[in-house]
Amino acid sequence: MKNIKKVLIANRGEIALRIIRSLKEINIKSVAVYSEADRNALHVREADEAVLLGPPPSNQSYLLGDKIIEKCKELNVDAIHPGYGFLSENANFARKVKEAGLIFIGPSPESIEVMGDKISAKNAVTKFDIPLVPGTKDAITDIEEAKVKAAEIGYPILIKASAGGGGKGMRIVESEGEFESQMKLAVSEATSAFGDGSVFIEKFITSPRHIEIQILGDTHGNVVHLFERECSVQRRHQKVIEEAPSSVLTPEIREKMGEAAIGVAKACNYYGAGTVEFIVDDKLNFYFLEMNTRLQVEHPVTEMITGIDLVKEQVRIAEGHKLPFQQSDLTINGHSLEVRVYAEDPKNNFLPDIGKLKSYRRPQGPGIRVDDGFEEGMDIPIYYDPMIAKLVTHAADRDKAIERMIRAIDEYNITGIETTLDFCKFVLKHEAFTSGNFDTKFVENYFTPKVLEKDLSDEEIKLVSALAAKLINENKQKSIEQTSGAGGNTVSAWRRRNNQY
Repeated sequence: MKNIKKVLIANRGEIALRIIRSLKEINIKSVAVYSEADRNALHVREADEAVLLGPPPSNQSYLLGDKIIEKCKELNVDAIHPGYGFLSENANFARKVKEAGLIFIGPSPESIEVMGDKISAKNAVTKFDIPLVPGTKDAITDIEEAKVKAAEIGYPILIKASAGGGGKGMRIVESEGEFESQMKLAVSEATSAFGDGSVFIEKFITSPRHIEIQILGDTHGNVVHLFERECSVQRRHQKVIEEAPSSVLTPEIREKMGEAAIGVAKACNYYGAGTVEFIVDDKLNFYFLEMNTRLQVEHPVTEMITGIDLVKEQVRIAEGHKLPFQQSDLTINGHSLEVRVYAEDPKNNFLPDIGKLKSYRRPQGPGIRVDDGFEEGMDIPIYYDPMIAKLVTHAADRDKAIERMIRAIDEYNITGIETTLDFCKFVLKHEAFTSGNFDTKFVENYFTPKVLEKDLSDEEIKLVSALAAKLINENKQKSIEQTSGAGGNTVSAWRRRNNQY
């Protein structure tokens, strides 16, 4: 058993601050790291100690794994918590941390490696009878061979980069006639984004929902799941609104998905906090998508419905403790929603916005949680992901959680930059969302910048949304190309700067 007394948080912003707060509650000292752009950041002020890493770009600061380990030795740090993004899923970094005699608050390097590659992850879970989307077992580079496989699977199919995520190296192919050109584009994108042109092919689920299961495993072989999160409202393959539990799962399907998630964890001898992601079709068949070997951005909704602090559990597991609960001890309490408040302009293709927070007032009251790293007067830097905050609500049921979230959005006062708050409010009031009858194409099908005009009535918003859905469906292939191609690359430089999500 190890006794952790001091933790360095190898991250920034809201997640660094959130980790520091949990560490304080269990009497563990914290060390913050920061770039020159984050000198006055809240996580720097709240930590017991802080270390400057370098200039603003991530590759000159937050991605300097060797320098971070060196600072740990200088400051007698026991463990490193990577948060999410940056170095959190870097197996080489996790290995170096262990070799330096430090504790990595996360899974083993071997688990990160297995689950970090989509093909090796699928191969690992086959022995546990985990449902998989029909597709190729191995990477394909030969176009003629790939054509044969695609015909066997049946169109539409999805070409996906083996090494990547976030929509890069991803192409939807509706027919054999467009296969070759889309294959070449996918390989080119994957090579550019990840340095690896390997792709694989799988059946494209036409009305998919994105539902994930939170798991916790200890070093003694115990694994539990903490139920699901619905993450289907996305733009550019990135989540915007999450909730727990999902509005569509039956208790039986929830149990099966939970068991499958535990099987995935056992397939790679997983310990720590992790998330198993599934794609769910319109008949509620679910298929393994991937595993994220870290804390998720949306973890607060799971904490709200279970009452479990996932960061504290990560620390306990890293110290060698057994999980303090069994699956039968866990229950769902109420409903929780999270909206990601991005510095983006929904009226302009969600382009990132930068500037000073002229006013910044958080919502308050029962059942409201704000995880952020900013305050009034601070600048939103261009170097990192544009998320300002995670606004979370909890209530007795889904309807009340939605009502509370709408009230909280109205109360959240941010000026000086554009944000996604109005867009999130539009989603929460839309019939497709309130009914639970939506999928990952919500933005494509229902959103147009026109709906955010202040003088539109609710009825007019419905009409505009319906028209947008009609136009998008009539021009489906163009929409697909924009989403997977040029549209997905609009902020690729921004995303690459901090390697997050």
